Amino acid sequence: MSGLIGKKIGMTSIFGEDGKNIPCTVIELGPCVVTQVRTKEVDGYEALQLGFDDKTEKNASKADVGHFKKANTSVKRKVVEFKYFTTEHNLGDVLTVELFKEGEYVDVAGVSKGKGYQGVVKRHGFGGVGQSTHGQHNRLRAPGSIGASSYPSRVFKGMRMAGRMGGETVKVQNLRVLKVVADKNLLVVNGCVPGHKNSYVIVEK
Repeated sequence: MSGLIGKKIGMTSIFGEDGKNIPCTVIELGPCVVTQVRTKEVDGYEALQLGFDDKTEKNASKADVGHFKKANTSVKRKVVEFKYFTTEHNLGDVLTVELFKEGEYVDVAGVSKGKGYQGVVKRHGFGGVGQSTHGQHNRLRAPGSIGASSYPSRVFKGMRMAGRMGGETVKVQNLRVLKVVADKNLLVVNGCVPGHKNSYVIVEK
């Protein structure tokens, strides 16, 4: 599956041909450098390793510096492998946002915003005990009963309770490409994308 590494710039909106206001996300996509070509003979599978976003050599290990020198490129901050790439590429090739075309549909994966430790109302959409109004003042957002009594005398695994929320890898599928700005390496997709501003995302088609 072909794809590139990018960075979420933020959200905006554009007007469509029918005059409707369309919410969209702007992604800085590429340029990505082919830093390694995986083959069945050597690695047991076929894939392309792409690097994105430069960083200084002093912040990288000597192994990383040597790895990127083989591809004749600077040290990259983000490295991702893509299996089943539809086109053949060689070590050191540069892939740009022109890999995508307006009107096609893409999948975007990223790490969602971390919310910290949250209760059941925010985390799972509970309504609270008795849907508020009457009752004890400190039970409105409580989870209520979480199990039976003497049997099974335990709480089943997977019970929806309070806990850490967000900070997970999320993939949003079938987002339509509204615009490709090749000279600025920008991709505009319809809808929202997981992650905070300037977070890394992976765009596949």
